Amino acid sequence: MFGTKTAARALATAHGVPVIPGTPGPVGSLEEGLAFGAQVGYPVMVKAISGGGGKGMRVVASAAELNDAMARCRSEGKTSFGSDAIYMEKFLERPRHIEVQVLADAGGDVVTLFERNCSIQRRHQKVVEVAPAAELPAALRQRLWGYAKQLTGAVGYQNAGTVEFLVDAHDQPYFIEVNPRLQVEHTVTEEVTQVDIVQSQLRLAEGRSLASLGLTQDAIKCTGVAIQTRVTSEDPAMGFVPCYGRIDTFRAGSGAGIRLDSAAGFSGALITPHYDSLLIKVTAHAATYAESAVKLHRALGELRCRGIKTNVPFLRKVLVHPAFLDGSAATDFIDIHPELFVFPPQRDRGNKILRYLAEVKVNGHPMPGADASRPPSTIRPVMPVVDTSAPAPRGWKDVLNEGGPAGFAAAVRAHPRTLVADTTFRDAHQSLLATRVRTVDLAAIAPATARALTGAYAAECWLGATFDTSMRFLRECPWDRLRTLRSLMPNVPLQCLLRGANAGGYGAYPDNVVYAVCAEAVKQGMDVFRVFDALNYTPNLLLGCDAAAAAGGVVQGEFCYTGDVLSPPDGSPYTLDYYLRLAETLVNEGKVHVLGIKDMAGLLKPAAATALVGALRSEFPDTPIHVHTHDTAGTGVASMLAAAAAGADVVHGAIDAMAGTTSQPSLGALVASLADAEAGAPPAPAGHPADVVANDLTPLHDYWAVMRGHYAPFEQGADSTAPDVYRHEIPGGQYSNLKVQSSSMGLASQWLDVKAAYTLANRLLGSPIKVTPTSKVVGDLAQFLLINKIDTADAFDERLASAASLDLPASVIDFLQGKLGQPVGGFPEPTRTTVLERARLAPITGRPGAGLAPLDLDALRRELTDKHAAKLSQYGVELHPHDVLSAALYPAVFDEWMAFRGTYSDAVAHLPTDVFLHPMATGQEFSLVIEDGKTLMIKLLSVSETLDAEGMRDVYFELNGVARLCRVVDREAAAAGLASGAIAKKAAPEVPGQVGASMPGTVADVKVAVGDAVTRGDPLVVLSAMKMETLVSAPVGGSVTAVHVGVGTRRGQRGLAR
Repeated sequence: MFGTKTAARALATAHGVPVIPGTPGPVGSLEEGLAFGAQVGYPVMVKAISGGGGKGMRVVASAAELNDAMARCRSEGKTSFGSDAIYMEKFLERPRHIEVQVLADAGGDVVTLFERNCSIQRRHQKVVEVAPAAELPAALRQRLWGYAKQLTGAVGYQNAGTVEFLVDAHDQPYFIEVNPRLQVEHTVTEEVTQVDIVQSQLRLAEGRSLASLGLTQDAIKCTGVAIQTRVTSEDPAMGFVPCYGRIDTFRAGSGAGIRLDSAAGFSGALITPHYDSLLIKVTAHAATYAESAVKLHRALGELRCRGIKTNVPFLRKVLVHPAFLDGSAATDFIDIHPELFVFPPQRDRGNKILRYLAEVKVNGHPMPGADASRPPSTIRPVMPVVDTSAPAPRGWKDVLNEGGPAGFAAAVRAHPRTLVADTTFRDAHQSLLATRVRTVDLAAIAPATARALTGAYAAECWLGATFDTSMRFLRECPWDRLRTLRSLMPNVPLQCLLRGANAGGYGAYPDNVVYAVCAEAVKQGMDVFRVFDALNYTPNLLLGCDAAAAAGGVVQGEFCYTGDVLSPPDGSPYTLDYYLRLAETLVNEGKVHVLGIKDMAGLLKPAAATALVGALRSEFPDTPIHVHTHDTAGTGVASMLAAAAAGADVVHGAIDAMAGTTSQPSLGALVASLADAEAGAPPAPAGHPADVVANDLTPLHDYWAVMRGHYAPFEQGADSTAPDVYRHEIPGGQYSNLKVQSSSMGLASQWLDVKAAYTLANRLLGSPIKVTPTSKVVGDLAQFLLINKIDTADAFDERLASAASLDLPASVIDFLQGKLGQPVGGFPEPTRTTVLERARLAPITGRPGAGLAPLDLDALRRELTDKHAAKLSQYGVELHPHDVLSAALYPAVFDEWMAFRGTYSDAVAHLPTDVFLHPMATGQEFSLVIEDGKTLMIKLLSVSETLDAEGMRDVYFELNGVARLCRVVDREAAAAGLASGAIAKKAAPEVPGQVGASMPGTVADVKVAVGDAVTRGDPLVVLSAMKMETLVSAPVGGSVTAVHVGVGTRRGQRGLAR
């Protein structure tokens, strides 16, 4: 009787149970359906007679929709239940769906296990069930129980079953159907009655009576309230589309009052479209409806399913919705509340961090330049004990806050002893460790640094090469570094290196970008701007000074020192008078607060320091003078002491473990030596901070002595001081980066040759001042010369003048065009003219950025928001105003970093350095705090020795005691498997039309396609190696017959491109 819905309706009508007006039997034709619709009025419901679970059901709002609805219901009924018979009934708007659970024995006894509210539905499929039904009048409950017993008793029903009703807004019930079986939601009833329905129906099937099972109506009690949810593999944000794939991680929330009934949900499960989407049922039981909802909401919040989408975010929104909590939700609840589909982003930080660690374990860290022969240290430093609850001692930041930039500068000038500034947080590790030191390691020692350097002029920590390196290699936000250090070092002024009109980049930017960067830097905590220009080109310098001043920072205008003021070579423009006139421009036109000397290669010897600083002090008696040098030649401490004696107010040094050679001179040696040399100085004015004490630096030295070992693979600086710096003039900050770059290009064993080539490149370019970005130009040309076996100026001129194409690095062409400004001695001729004519470029005169239109930062923000919309919403990645500036300075690097953030999360930046840079060892474990109150305990369990058919390895972790699986493609093994037929071809030098790569690199852009006509010198391909891009141009005219590369293709030298 209950196998078809029409028979059940007829039975109900016969026994006086109200039913929804409907057809007495199956609807055979469209005409019958239209007649019924006209009789009862629309909307109507079309149902498969044998249907269930929401299948074969359609609501029809008008006659025009009926034909399609009938066809769909017939098809679904045939597919799901083996019958295409359908019937129709009047559709009740906004009813509640109430069902009664019954048990019946062979003797005719029937009991109810009370009712359930199943009104929260989607497409007539139940989503949330509540037992007993909330806000149901007692009289109505009794009627429903009575109807259920009456119907099942009338047919001698035996076993478990569910009698279902719809209740309208006036509490009028209508019988729908009887499900003669156990339903998914039976567990919610079991929780409130403590009756095992599954076991009971088996006993009843054996012939047992309800009485023998102790299941009399009086004995069955309803205790508390239970709520059940069905967790499914569906994406509610996309209309509940099914999600298929492998579950990487599955962990259900639990606790007192939580019941879990598992289905397909477990780690490693493969979810396919061939089965029901149910993963697990989660049921909460508590004394009250509200308490049960809270418990269930908490349990779902603790459920973790990674690898596929689930409906958990949607279920949690339902459980806290006012209409659900007050019991007024009807069957249209989901349809009329679109806010249920607005979900907070799922950050999934734990799984993403495991994915990163698995990637490093299988494929190694992708950061270039690491020397595998230098294993990293695993020793943990002993941290200084710092009472961070006590305020930091008074420092020069307090003087700056009180007096502003001008008052700060006046106080520095009035101080009776020479101040020191520390470069450990920027230039020191740039010069020694290729700028690879991470914020997490700076932040760890920052509180102790703030106490030891309370009397320091400043701590240099930002811009320079650290900006793009943070995103490019360290995968962290450079602005986060600034904010973090500002919060941990509130008493020490923070200092940055601003590349004049180039801001934090390697070329000119629109002026408004430079101003915006400075303004945002001050907003985030920056104090002192060391403003310089790589060519001492005053228009660039003055723009940077003005931008820093407009932002409210301390303007420290600097000139770059090169050559030797005591004995300049014949014809050299870098004389003492040149530097004095340049300083005069900075002081008078740049309105600098502090005048700086930037000796980036360590060329300033003690006698020259005495002469230069003495002359500056005599001409500018009221302006503080700051001197910066490198210790490449070993004269750093002596030169800084000479500068101090000649009248310098501030000298730069680095914590001893990070000092010497290409870094700055030892800060400990400077402090101790200055203390002796200036012992007779008068007391400092009131309010001035106490001077730095050498003994206070020891804990900082001990920390860096250990932490430096963690970056051992990046130790690319000079192993000792070297006198050849006076010949090659490689800046200390470039030295280690150039070694890394050379290593990545296969030149690691030719470092002496690289330095010789650098000397030659310097001469070929007219011996310009060498500091970023001009030092990069010289370095790029040096490697180009070495790769192309050009070892003399004559050989270079001969190649340049020959008919053969000589594809110079893009940075060299930009320099010669004038994109960096105008060098003091002019450009080398005829080299410049020849190169520009070949490249079909017009020379730039004047300030390069002057002709650039302002960048619309608002438009860029909108563009970035659209470009990265998926990451911003799906992964909870926020786009801040400072991110827009990062993209303005380094668009490609920013996009790559955003992709990384989406894949691995920002929490990777907080990983300990040993596991960030290097593969974990099996059994290794560590803890990671991802936010206050959330700590991850991570342990590597194993890595599969064999690859699967997709070239992947299984990496097993334990995360907070729960096993997790990550599957990673083994790129090297996959590449080995594809080697046959995939070996890159080489260009034949004897064939003019075959164009090969002029140097090893990755294809960044392809300028032509097959069939294009080209003339000699036309651009073909852009190659990128580290930060250097090279344009490959056509050596002859013709048409393109084949293209052997695409964007991202890796090519060695002479690797065939065309």
